Amino acid sequence: MIFNQDFAITFVALFAIIALRYFLVAGLFYWLLWGRDPQHVLAHRLAKRSPERRVIFHEVSWSMVSSLIYAFPGAIVIEAWKAGHTALYTDVTAYGLWYLPVSIFLYLFLHDTFFYWTHRMMHHPKLFKRMHKTHHMSQNPTAWAAFSFHPWESILTAVFLPALVFFIPLHAGAALAVLMIMTIASVLNHAGWEIFPTSWMRGFLGRHVITATHHNLHHTNYKVNFGLYFRFWDKLMGTDVMETAYPHLFEGRPREKLLQKQIVS
Repeated sequence: MIFNQDFAITFVALFAIIALRYFLVAGLFYWLLWGRDPQHVLAHRLAKRSPERRVIFHEVSWSMVSSLIYAFPGAIVIEAWKAGHTALYTDVTAYGLWYLPVSIFLYLFLHDTFFYWTHRMMHHPKLFKRMHKTHHMSQNPTAWAAFSFHPWESILTAVFLPALVFFIPLHAGAALAVLMIMTIASVLNHAGWEIFPTSWMRGFLGRHVITATHHNLHHTNYKVNFGLYFRFWDKLMGTDVMETAYPHLFEGRPREKLLQKQIVS
């Protein structure tokens, strides 16, 4: 029986870990970007207004609810792994070193695919108010908005990655890497500042990987930029508007002009 005392202990411990990870990562970037003199911040601000306390309280409160929900399937995976019922493994030689980065990328791509299509689904008028409006209460999001979701959205997004570990082999260390990448990506995408330099944004990775500039557009225009990690599905489905919204960034013009285009009220 998986739902026993051991499961309860794992669930509580996992919730504490997820919450601690959230506060450490989101708190660090919030302080680095919003907690210091803007002249000392080596990043490009994407919003005129500074975060309001009520908005931050909203983001943190819902993020704690989400963390509680995320802990449940996570605890199921850990208990199932202890019983030998998952595809998680600890022996690096079982699949070779080459498989570690391949498996991480595979998990991220599959997660990005799931996120893109469920994200678009939640923007349907019949689902938006029930599932996704809570997240978009943060019109100018901060790092604290990383997990700020309605419970229905949290439940939907919480099941995919845990389900994968029952079918696709993943090293325990690679699993931790995927979870940390997920957290950092979500925090940075909602940070309200673009931390990557213009040269990086114009390069190969900047044209294919989502950053705060890309996702900030989604919070001001609900019909575009639905991806989580990669711009692949947005480009394929015609919902990516980065080059159109920020031509200065991709035409090699001065950064000052780009900043004027980036700042939203």
